[in-house]
Amino acid sequence: MLSLGEMIRKSQPALFWCMRSLSKSKREAIYTLFAFCRHLDIIARSDMPFAEKREFLSAWREELDNIYDKKVPLTNIGRKIYKNCMRFNLPKEYWLEILNSAVLKTEYSWQSPRMKEFEQYIRGSAVIPFRLALMIIDSEHLKVGEELSKNLGMAVLLTYMLKDVKDDAKTGQLYIPTEILQEAGVEQVTPREIIEDKNFVHVREKLAYAVENGYVKSERLLAKMNYADTRVFRLIYNLGRSQFDIMKKRGWEIISPKPKINFAKRMNIFYHTVFK
Repeated sequence: MLSLGEMIRKSQPALFWCMRSLSKSKREAIYTLFAFCRHLDIIARSDMPFAEKREFLSAWREELDNIYDKKVPLTNIGRKIYKNCMRFNLPKEYWLEILNSAVLKTEYSWQSPRMKEFEQYIRGSAVIPFRLALMIIDSEHLKVGEELSKNLGMAVLLTYMLKDVKDDAKTGQLYIPTEILQEAGVEQVTPREIIEDKNFVHVREKLAYAVENGYVKSERLLAKMNYADTRVFRLIYNLGRSQFDIMKKRGWEIISPKPKINFAKRMNIFYHTVFK
């Protein structure tokens, strides 16, 4: 069986090498956090029956209770959380927010959710995982870390939503809130019809405005933090920003093909992030 570190190296090699400068205890804690988030996402995206998904996710509430009540965890990831993460005093409610995000993805069809569910999903899927990782990496700048996780988590997740909107629509999904669609004057109903609506460009422009603000604030916040400790977040920023800039340059009325960073540019971003 692969160790958590080997799993990260195989699935996200760039992020793996960005974390090599961290102490072993911090690396193992972040590897564990990544494994937990990935495990829940696999459950939420799987083809297993809804009742079975709900059972798996409900069991994780009990597992988190075990971990924080200092009882023996029942799962391998649960034992890793207990061993690798508890020393960093990470709040239980943050883990539960990540879990609740997976529950939302399981229980909703994600055809234009309400704003409340949309914001809850973004917080649990991106903001809180970033927040926990920053608490592990740098406990001395909690306020800066909180602001960075909020802005960078939102910006990166919305970048991927903008990038993948056509693929999502083909599968009957659309993550964009009903309120934003209505405000833009989109009158269609199904995801495929919505992305072909003449007013959909205004939806993408509105989201893009929020994303750009998020990246601008993230850049300022990263400048306040230790470079070596935050390499992984700088890489996430640089890769996300590069894809966003490609879409912005060509215009928000164009939704395909998806922006791609070629191998040479990706390696250049990686090199200048890791070896600066």
